[in-house]
Amino acid sequence: MLNLPKFKAAAVQTAPVFLDTDATVDKVVALMGQAASEGAQFIAFPEVFVSAYPYWSWIGNPVECGPWFEKLVRSAIEIPGPEISKIAQAAARHKITATVGVNERNRCGIGTIYNTTVVIGDNGKILGRHRKLVPTWAEKLTWAPGDGSGLRVHKTSVGPLGVLACGENANTLARFSLISQGELVHAANYIALPVVGSDYNMVEAIKVRSAAHSFEGKLFTVVSCSTISEEIIAALESDFPRARELLTRKNSAMSAIVGPDGQIIGEPLIDQEGIIYGHIDLGRCIQPRQMHDISGHYNRFDIFDLRVNRKALRSAWFDDGADLENLDLNESGENEVGRPDKKQQRNDR
Repeated sequence: MLNLPKFKAAAVQTAPVFLDTDATVDKVVALMGQAASEGAQFIAFPEVFVSAYPYWSWIGNPVECGPWFEKLVRSAIEIPGPEISKIAQAAARHKITATVGVNERNRCGIGTIYNTTVVIGDNGKILGRHRKLVPTWAEKLTWAPGDGSGLRVHKTSVGPLGVLACGENANTLARFSLISQGELVHAANYIALPVVGSDYNMVEAIKVRSAAHSFEGKLFTVVSCSTISEEIIAALESDFPRARELLTRKNSAMSAIVGPDGQIIGEPLIDQEGIIYGHIDLGRCIQPRQMHDISGHYNRFDIFDLRVNRKALRSAWFDDGADLENLDLNESGENEVGRPDKKQQRNDR
């Protein structure tokens, strides 16, 4: 008997506490509790929500932006680490599955950071992390490219869950790699982006990408997008006089829940802060696949062959097998809900 989950999903649209990691983590925990109190069993947070997006790279030159890059590196977190453990504890406490965008610092290289999305189960276990494969345009001044190790669909209490960050949702092969693993719930996280040009409508771009992935894969997409707060504008305005002009254009942020027919469920949240909710019934993913199932009968795998390298990349290989960067995501002297792990404590003595 095939039993597919039905659940309430939440998508957060708000700004982080700019470059304040601890305060933003507290905000994540508070919003998680708020969504859980409304009956949500899944919550998605925006791209690099902990705790800043590098808007300076879009409004200044690389030399001017150097000090801001250092601020971002200093505020970035390591995984595993105390910040993500605090969020994981909240997920376990509220029994809610979550995806959270963070700036992740490479523990073996303090000048290397990644645009990372962390997937956390409702038991507080860190199920995986996905590092953005290709930073977009000006983002290349900030983040290192990720690898394929995070292109995975995770078994969760709300169904098979995959994630991609912002522009990755326009990468056909990345999307198909998730669809081919049985993805039924897709978390797409974004940032408000008013700075690309007057002819670019970020809201429409998010709609098109989300509808395409949901319709092609016959699955649900939960879109979470950040906003640009007055705090962010005021901070950047001190170094970049055009910051306010460039960062206040409307139609730059949208959060929504999209069904397997490519249609938005309810009303999207555009530019404003808040949490939107939607009821998801994964049973709705079955009937549309009778017509188009691109990971099954509606494909020709004798003609097409996609191969995905999911090996984690390392800067060096050591003969004793040590891999300081790619630790088990829940191994930090604590278990998945933040309590000391007795077995690991013994091994560390």
